[in-house]
Amino acid sequence: MTVTAPAVREDTVPEPTAGRRLIDKVFKAREIAVAGVLVLMLLATQVSNSEFLSEQGVKDLLLNATILVLVATGQAVVVITRNVDLSVGSVLGISAFAAGDYLQGGGSSIVAVVYAVAIGAVFGVLNGALVSLGKVPALVVTLGTLYIVRGIDSIWVGSQQIVAADLPDAFVDFGHDGLWIVPYLAILATAVLLCVGYYLRSYRSGRDMYALGSSPEAASLAGIPVRKRIMTAYVLCGALAGLAGALYLARFGNVDSGTGNGYELTVVSAVVVGGVAFTGGSGTVYGAALGALLLTSINSVLPAIGVSSVWVTAINGILLLLAIAVDRILALRVAAVLRKQAAQMRSARHA
Repeated sequence: MTVTAPAVREDTVPEPTAGRRLIDKVFKAREIAVAGVLVLMLLATQVSNSEFLSEQGVKDLLLNATILVLVATGQAVVVITRNVDLSVGSVLGISAFAAGDYLQGGGSSIVAVVYAVAIGAVFGVLNGALVSLGKVPALVVTLGTLYIVRGIDSIWVGSQQIVAADLPDAFVDFGHDGLWIVPYLAILATAVLLCVGYYLRSYRSGRDMYALGSSPEAASLAGIPVRKRIMTAYVLCGALAGLAGALYLARFGNVDSGTGNGYELTVVSAVVVGGVAFTGGSGTVYGAALGALLLTSINSVLPAIGVSSVWVTAINGILLLLAIAVDRILALRVAAVLRKQAAQMRSARHA
């Protein structure tokens, strides 16, 4: 009698290892912790100031977070691949002015947004090419493009300033209106966030980003197109910075040569505070969005409880250092647990 083993389906997805499940639980806990801090902070402020979470107050919180959420989403994808983009603030500024310059000439609002996204994507291609093809450290490349874009912006914009009166009323209204307390900008940012999160989780090229961030050498040996994935991450980051620039214009209706200066540090802080490890390979865009919401909420909370806004930058820096310290401690503990599990498996095999 012949016994035939059942055929194994080639598309069967293997169960995650115990180590992988542990890492997933650790970083999900980080996101839950950030969400918990955010909720407690908002509730405590509401107790101190009963008008803080009024309809207009909630709407302002969401509006303030929208731009940072968009840029942090793109930055998170780059950081997951073990890289960084320090040019996002400058790209946001030049994209916002480009859209405004087009609109004040009588252009279409939709075309203006596409124009801003395209400008951001072009700078993303530049960054991605230098990092992936030139093999230049991302920190050096994007610091250089930060100053290049800022220089172009200063020469082009000069002393010019675009104000709301120069823009179509419908475009400006879109930056303030919404459905009840939820602004249209927040709805758009949420849609982008969900799409990027779904891409990273459900598509092979998205999961490759995590593999690349965990170990570039192993990813290359596994046949992952490293250069292509890095390029994709930077183009996505640049495009979202361009989109954020167009929405910044709609939100504030005011753009000059200083728009976006220093914004990159806030973006990096939001990403790291939200649980995306700066060493790459872990974290989610949802955590980065929570980090962005936390940082922007601090800007609103401090004045509401009578604390000078001068403390905002210091608090952001403290949160960044704490997040990096927590990442390091968690990494060491996870590594210790994985080593212990590996030793137990070796002992079991030799028993």
